[in-house]
Amino acid sequence: MMTTSVTFAELRGMEGADLGFSEWITVDQDRINTFADATDDHQWIHVDVERAKTGPFGGPIAHGFLTLSLAIPMWTKLLDVTDCETKVNYGLDKVRFVTPVKAGAKIRMGAKIASITEVAGGVQLGVDQVIEVEGSEKPAVITQSLYRFYE
Repeated sequence: MMTTSVTFAELRGMEGADLGFSEWITVDQDRINTFADATDDHQWIHVDVERAKTGPFGGPIAHGFLTLSLAIPMWTKLLDVTDCETKVNYGLDKVRFVTPVKAGAKIRMGAKIASITEVAGGVQLGVDQVIEVEGSEKPAVITQSLYRFYE
C-alpha cells in the first residue's frame, strides 16, 4: 500500500485516478462487539458466537455498517491532501452490502476517483470504493462516496 500525497491544486486534476488498495484490517469479534455496544445493535448473528455457528453464515458476521464505517480509516490511508486542513465526509450516493464479513476476516479497500466537482470554497470528489474480503471472490461492500476538500 502506498499513500497518494498531493496538494490541493494537484487534487483538481486527479479525476480517474486509481488510488490502489489500503492495508488489510482484521474485523475480529471484539471489534464487532464494540460496534454492537456503540450502536445498540446486538442481533445474535453478530454477537452470539455459539448461536451464530448454527445460523445462515456458519458463525458471527460483522454489521454491514461496521464494515462501511471502516472505509474512513482505509480512505485516509489512500489519499493525503497535504495542504488542506478541512476535509469532510459528505455522504454516499450508493451502497451495496454484497457479501458478509465473518468475524476474524480481513478486509481492504480499493478506491478510484470517479469525479471532481467544484463547490463553494473547494472541491467534491466522487469516489468509487470496493471493500474486499480476503479470500472471497465477491466484495463485502461497493460504494460511491463523496468527500469534500476546502482550501
